[in-house]
Amino acid sequence: MLAEDFIAAKKASWERLSALLDHSRLGGLAGLSAEELAELGRLYRSATSDLAVARRDFADHRVVDFLNGLVARGHGAVYQNPAARRRDIAVFFSTTFPRTFRATWPYTFAAFLMFLLPALAGFWAAYRDPAAGAALLPGIEERIQDIRDKHEWWKDLNDGNAAGASLIMTNNIQVTILAFAGGTLMGVFTLYLLAQNGLMLGVLAGAAQALGFAGNLWGFVAGHGTLELSAIFIAGGAGMQLGWSLLRPGLLTRRAALVLASRRAALLLLGCVPILVLAGTIEGFLSPSDQPLALKLAVSLLSGVLLYGYLLLAGRERRPPRYG
Repeated sequence: MLAEDFIAAKKASWERLSALLDHSRLGGLAGLSAEELAELGRLYRSATSDLAVARRDFADHRVVDFLNGLVARGHGAVYQNPAARRRDIAVFFSTTFPRTFRATWPYTFAAFLMFLLPALAGFWAAYRDPAAGAALLPGIEERIQDIRDKHEWWKDLNDGNAAGASLIMTNNIQVTILAFAGGTLMGVFTLYLLAQNGLMLGVLAGAAQALGFAGNLWGFVAGHGTLELSAIFIAGGAGMQLGWSLLRPGLLTRRAALVLASRRAALLLLGCVPILVLAGTIEGFLSPSDQPLALKLAVSLLSGVLLYGYLLLAGRERRPPRYG
């Protein structure tokens, strides 16, 4: 039998096993029905037999690598216990995520600059003339008018309860995912989203400064801003990795470079989720409250120190002591 005949005969069962494994990743084996569990077990046993045949008859064919990966995924799903899953999560947040952040920090820094430069331009324009600043970003005129009227519009959006915080978390996660997903369009949409959000904040801050409303605005933004913006920069950097891998794959093929960048970017996006949940909690409860600005600034400073201390120091390999 030729390798191509072997693949054609087995391909459907491999694809079905892969689909069941993808489904089980969302909620574990408990998320599968009894029929699906039985099918998963049968297909997994069949795949292990197929792997043995492929190793024997087609040792140099790429089907062996494919089946190695498929059987490894199946083994993890079938035999991994809850304690092992908890260990995997602990290893991810204690080691994998911070190491990935440090390995890809230039992209995060580039995302920060793509936000900062339009923010500075928008601030300068709106500070000199709030109407001119509003012209830079159609649709923001209503917020500029709220600033003129000394109206704290965020108190209408954030009612300080659990429902409000949940809505804010959802919105923040949505923006972060968009910043990440924009990388599939050569990174253009990621750059646009970062620049647009930077320009919006800059225009609002400049108008608030010009119209004597800066203390009110920063009193809202300060508490959660460090965490929220950091997550957006990390996700934006992840999206830029995808775009860069397509434009400059280096010695790899574009497909291989994109796969490698996608894996790193997915790790970064996953690590951003708890950061956004915490930012949304602060934004839903503390930010719109009447607590003093000093307290909100202290929360911002403390959260920033803890976040970047974790990202820069966690998971570092211990160097052996030097003697002599």
